[in-house]
Amino acid sequence: MASDKKGAQKRAAKLAFLDESGFSLKPSVRRTWAPRGQTPHITTHFNWKRLNVIGSLICDSDGKEADLLLHLQPKSIKEDAVLLYLEALHTQVSGQIVLLLDHLPAHRSAKVAAYLAANLDWLTVEWFPSYAPELNPIEYVWSNAKGEPTANSSPDTLAEIEHSILGLRKHLVSDQEVMYGFLEASKLFPKKEERSLT
Repeated sequence: MASDKKGAQKRAAKLAFLDESGFSLKPSVRRTWAPRGQTPHITTHFNWKRLNVIGSLICDSDGKEADLLLHLQPKSIKEDAVLLYLEALHTQVSGQIVLLLDHLPAHRSAKVAAYLAANLDWLTVEWFPSYAPELNPIEYVWSNAKGEPTANSSPDTLAEIEHSILGLRKHLVSDQEVMYGFLEASKLFPKKEERSLT
């Protein structure tokens, strides 16, 4: 992975760590606090509708200028959604992009492969090893999102979840130290204190 970062640096390319996740109307439960002797309760409608998200943590090769590009939809993420997302990525991120992907079937479909081959002028693809989600920084974004603001909540509609996720995105992008923390957690980037010495 280090060689990929060096290649991106030479080409002045952005790194885009792509992944998918989902958020359900059935709340995730996390530890919380309550007055002594008063057990907290969550009221839920047991609605299993989901909001699916395809997103990228985008940054310079040194981890600076980190951003999140998210697309939310109720349908599951399949190859057509991936293609539309890549078009949006090209529109919203100027210049060269090094795209880092896992081996999800939608990423390896014939249609996606043809798109990747037809766009080599701006897009380079590198593949994560199989079964290594811990290497992808955006996995830590999903983990954060399923803690605050969506945990222990009981939304009535998918629009409420979308509002929470987009609000969280705005908050995260405004704090570059937190964004770098996601990159650091993947161990693909140096720790903050080591970065300051280089």
